[in-house]
Amino acid sequence: MGAVSRGTLRVYLGAAPGVGKTFAVLGEAHRRAERGADVVVGLVETHGRPRTAEQLAGLEVLPRRRVAHRGVVLEELDVDAVLARRPEVVVVDELAHTNAPGSRHEKRWQDVEELLAAGVSVLTTVNVQHLESLTDVVASITGVVQQETVPDAVVRRADQVELVDMSPEALRRRMAHGNVYPAERVDAALGNYFRVGNLTALRELALLWLADRVDEGLRRYRAEHAIDAVWEARERVVVALTGGPESETLVRRAARVARRSGGELLAVHVVATDGLTGASPTALRGLRELTESLGGSWHQVVGDDVAAALLEFARGADATQLVVGTSRRSRWARALRRGIGGSVVTDAGDIDVHIVTHAAAGSRGWRLPPLTGALTARRRWLGAALALAGVPVLTALCLAAGSAVSLPLVLLAFLLLVLAVALVGGLWPALVAAVLGGLAENWFFVSPTGRLTVTSPDDVLALGGGLVVAVAVATVVDRSARRATAAARSRAETAMLASLSRAVLEGDGGLPSLLERIREGFGLASVTMVERGSVVGTCGRPEGTAVDEVAVTDGLVLRWCGRVLPAADRRLLVAVAEQAAVALQQGRLAAQAAEADRLAAGDGMRRALLTAVSHDLRTPLAGIKAASSALRSGLALTDDDRAELVETVDESADRLTALVDDLLDMSRLQAGVVSPALAPTDLPAVVARALDELEDRSRVTCGWPADLPPALADPGLLERVVANLAGNAVRHAPTGPVTVRADALGDRVELRVADRGPGVPAADRERVFAPFQRLGDSPRGQGVGLGLAVARGLTEAMGGTLVAEDTPGGGLTMVVSLPAAAVPSPVPA
Repeated sequence: MGAVSRGTLRVYLGAAPGVGKTFAVLGEAHRRAERGADVVVGLVETHGRPRTAEQLAGLEVLPRRRVAHRGVVLEELDVDAVLARRPEVVVVDELAHTNAPGSRHEKRWQDVEELLAAGVSVLTTVNVQHLESLTDVVASITGVVQQETVPDAVVRRADQVELVDMSPEALRRRMAHGNVYPAERVDAALGNYFRVGNLTALRELALLWLADRVDEGLRRYRAEHAIDAVWEARERVVVALTGGPESETLVRRAARVARRSGGELLAVHVVATDGLTGASPTALRGLRELTESLGGSWHQVVGDDVAAALLEFARGADATQLVVGTSRRSRWARALRRGIGGSVVTDAGDIDVHIVTHAAAGSRGWRLPPLTGALTARRRWLGAALALAGVPVLTALCLAAGSAVSLPLVLLAFLLLVLAVALVGGLWPALVAAVLGGLAENWFFVSPTGRLTVTSPDDVLALGGGLVVAVAVATVVDRSARRATAAARSRAETAMLASLSRAVLEGDGGLPSLLERIREGFGLASVTMVERGSVVGTCGRPEGTAVDEVAVTDGLVLRWCGRVLPAADRRLLVAVAEQAAVALQQGRLAAQAAEADRLAAGDGMRRALLTAVSHDLRTPLAGIKAASSALRSGLALTDDDRAELVETVDESADRLTALVDDLLDMSRLQAGVVSPALAPTDLPAVVARALDELEDRSRVTCGWPADLPPALADPGLLERVVANLAGNAVRHAPTGPVTVRADALGDRVELRVADRGPGVPAADRERVFAPFQRLGDSPRGQGVGLGLAVARGLTEAMGGTLVAEDTPGGGLTMVVSLPAAAVPSPVPA
């Protein structure tokens, strides 16, 4: 019996629940069944949506496997039933689902893998928030951590992935019409997970993830069919940067090319395999910032053959155009060797190459390495000693050997001596050894001996060969020494900059700590930061030492006392000083932010105090005044009437006392003497007390989950907030219902007061929280527009927020968000 061919997998990917994935997958099942395919439904979750349930009509639905877990019967996909039925295609909904304990596989995608291996094709669905690589991003966007995930590789291996798309506004309308969730869950869903911003971000994630998969598929197809040519499915412009003075011109030119063609800009810098860039890190950092500011991306690749590495990157990125600068070498050097630009043009193939001229073109000629090179003085003196001593010693040894040593062996011996001197001491000791060795060879070993003669080309070659070896080997040694020195210095500079950057980001001690690190790192006596003549930070003792400085910004100078820094150290010091400037600015911004927060909090307290005095005290005072006037009027009152008036005075006085106490607490809070008594607060109990004050309590319905955590709030202040919001909702929706609902959202608790009134335009929603703002939506005599101002001031005093949103179907919803109180774990018995 032959091997069973693997089934195909088609995935319907959605940005969020409710976009229609299940509806689409059932539509595909119907189409395949109409074409004669054997299609069954293994498992589909309709979630109570009637239109989705209607799609099941006409399809064979296999029974589900029932699993008992902790007294609850759960229904799962019956893999054995599907394998026994052995259809051509099976529909399996919710790929990321976690199976009930005791199932064959932990995850449903593992069930699907078994069906595919058995030759059964699968149609399935998944939301982008369940992709494993995106769970942290989704959690940061929505505040909800996804517990059920599916590896990206499972979805990427699918034969087809189809995006089921819907705009955020259309999805919210579907939800408002009750097509996704039951009516009692719509308000909370629209205000939490299904906000417009959340849905827009999730939609973009889905599109980007699918675009990456399409790009992978295109590259895989080209690789399978051995297609090396560039397919211009999208314009991609690659610009090659050396870090030299021409790089900024190249980036801007390439950005213009990409912008005109509507393409993507990619900047690439090729680094040698030994890890040394040969370019200034500061220059590369500036080029990277410039590239990103122009909408491009920065890349760094490794390769000693710059042209080959550049073309390999361009082909790997499917680049259609390549921008390189014309050579900075002289015309003679370009005539002898075509250079990087010439190699790129020759080997580019289908990629269009732009050679861009610039001011630095042709400014570099070929030069000998400097005589001193990059070697230490000790090595140069050792090389000189070896040259001066080695030539006489080697001459004596060759003379002592007599006829046993032929002239070619003598020449070879002196050539090896020149090589050794070049390796030890660099260029000038090697030149000394070559000249002295040539003279010794000619005097002692070339006939006629005893005099300096040049009678044949061999004599010229012997002397010239020594000089060439000296220069060549010394050049290699000098370059290696320079790179080793540059590598060590780069490591030290990188470590210092990383340490300082980390200190700035972590706020480790601020500017004084950073200046102390600079002083210790550069071995200085003192370091001072001066801004427009005023010292803003200093460390160390400057007495009796030289002073030098570098400009950091237009008005900021770093001044130090101590040793004179070389040019390389000064360049590094400028980069380090920039970090100090950032630390200075960071400290000032933090202080300004703290001051702004303090002023804003004080302003909120003052507003709440003033508005409460003029608004909330009016009602009890009016009650007391009316009752006392009736008692003093001399009217014939019954005992019941008199008792009722006395009770009114007593209740109003108690209410007035409570309000005065709250206002005194707020005034002390504004002065920074006391803070709200924040404690774990039972929201349902606070809401019940607040609603007892309403005259039309029957129109208000409440709801919250049984496991609602307590909020961290002041119960008295929160009661006033809820009473104000509920009273406003009842007044502004004189006939419709008012709903008060609480839900937990991550580490916060949200209380939503929704009405079915006329609502408020989006442009006016912030104005409703300003004092004395009525917006023409209340008849005269029903307050002066201070209730919402009081509510927001008290909410912010407790560390919460109060915002206004649309009620689905019409109306206004007030959302109070407060931190959730930490619930201590139960102590084991």
